[in-house]
Amino acid sequence: MTTSIPFRNIGLELVRVTENAAFAANRWIGSGNMEGAHRAAHQAMYDTLSQSGINGRIAIAEEQRIPDQAIICGNTIIGDPTTMELDVDIAADPIDGTSLLVKGRPGAISFLGLAPLGTMWTPLPAKYMSKIVVDRQSAAALVPECLDAPPAWTLALISRVKMKEVRDLTVIVLARARHEELIEEIRATGARIQLLEEGDVAGALVTATVGSGVDLLMGVGGASQGVLTACAVKALGGAMLARLSPQSKEEHDEVVAAGLDMQKIYTTDDLVKSDQVFFSATGITSSAILSGVQTRGGFLDLHSLLVRSETGTRRYIHAERSLAM
Repeated sequence: MTTSIPFRNIGLELVRVTENAAFAANRWIGSGNMEGAHRAAHQAMYDTLSQSGINGRIAIAEEQRIPDQAIICGNTIIGDPTTMELDVDIAADPIDGTSLLVKGRPGAISFLGLAPLGTMWTPLPAKYMSKIVVDRQSAAALVPECLDAPPAWTLALISRVKMKEVRDLTVIVLARARHEELIEEIRATGARIQLLEEGDVAGALVTATVGSGVDLLMGVGGASQGVLTACAVKALGGAMLARLSPQSKEEHDEVVAAGLDMQKIYTTDDLVKSDQVFFSATGITSSAILSGVQTRGGFLDLHSLLVRSETGTRRYIHAERSLAM
């Protein structure tokens, strides 16, 4: 049974959650300490969520990637279910791009997605999925056949919709050994490639943002991150195709044992079965879409994006905080 998100616009409360996680993570920029960064950001996100008045469950978290460090885990209850019914599913990633953060590199962002209870698909025990993401200008052209077609076919389709040459398209791909063939096929078309060291969700957010200069995201990334990505893409009006893609025999066997369909092609509507989606992102280190946390004297600058799918509203928020408070 699904519910509706309460009528009040809780978007600014979500921004406060990602702001606090970003602020906590900011202290670990360039530290080389991934465990410390994870713990600080997770604790800040959990504490702020718990004080937000939101009653829900964590549907998507990071316990598979950081099993001994994740304070926010799947099925963690937020709020007090003894005094109020649970309202929402929550997808949380306190730091997307932790390796970038602790190396002092651009691209680390804190994310939070929210939808009515029971509407977020849970991919566990799957860890990886193939994905294609486009913005709202190309959304109608992204047909299921794209996931099995050669990249050249998909790029030609998108180029026609965007009325630009294939060589003028830009495709984001994670820099992984598993993508060597994909990268060569994209390059053979003449299209441009942006290789990301890390930042699965961040790459999709840039792609789904009209005017960002990026036209597609392609390749295999995290399955849990895929659901969080679906929140962002749906809220921004873009489109996404995804399919489970186990990267080891162990993962393959676990997915089969769980009864998950490895042939099914998922859309954003499959991954998040609601149009009542909120998505919040706050920059930790600067990226193509958001500036990072900046300290000026006794003040702190934070830059966030808040998107609400139901109204199609996209807000960029610049918050200034006193460090003395």
